[in-house]
Amino acid sequence: MADKLKDAKIIFVVGGPGSGKGTQCAMMVKKYGFTHLSSGDLLRTEVASGSERGKQLQAIMQKGELVPLDTVLDMIKDAMIAKADVSKGFLIDGYPRELKQGEEFEKKIGKPCLLLYVDAKSETMVKRLLKRGETSGRSDDNEETIKKRLALYYKATEPVIAFYEKRGIVKKVDSELPVEEVFSQVAKAIDAL
Repeated sequence: MADKLKDAKIIFVVGGPGSGKGTQCAMMVKKYGFTHLSSGDLLRTEVASGSERGKQLQAIMQKGELVPLDTVLDMIKDAMIAKADVSKGFLIDGYPRELKQGEEFEKKIGKPCLLLYVDAKSETMVKRLLKRGETSGRSDDNEETIKKRLALYYKATEPVIAFYEKRGIVKKVDSELPVEEVFSQVAKAIDAL
């Protein structure tokens, strides 16, 4: 089954909460026919399905614990295999959050050809998330929680970016710019693959 993914185009999409990576992923899906996989969405979908695995995940998440790395990887891999015949490539969103996840991903699934780093200033991300909080009703979209989330994000992600920079596959895009301009940087990076 896994050899279905042997030649798959895999792009890691990394960016802080509120960086605009979701918007950019949606635009890449539309233009390139990629499959957008967010580990968070996969977990939520699995829990909502009421499956055995979903019930186990719900119990873990309710305790506020992290879902085991192997489980997350299996879910990403299953989702990729399910789409392997129709997808032009895979956007792995919000993953790897730390170096060990990247290493395990490569062992179990494959190597990314690009790490797209959607970068925005902290202040910008805070502003965007507070704005989202006005309409989203998400309890974690308040300033204090947002700042905590950003601090955790930077601490975990910096080594990941440094590791893939050594391989020369990191493309940093400035998401302070208008959405269309950010996307033209993204498209350039993808067209160069």
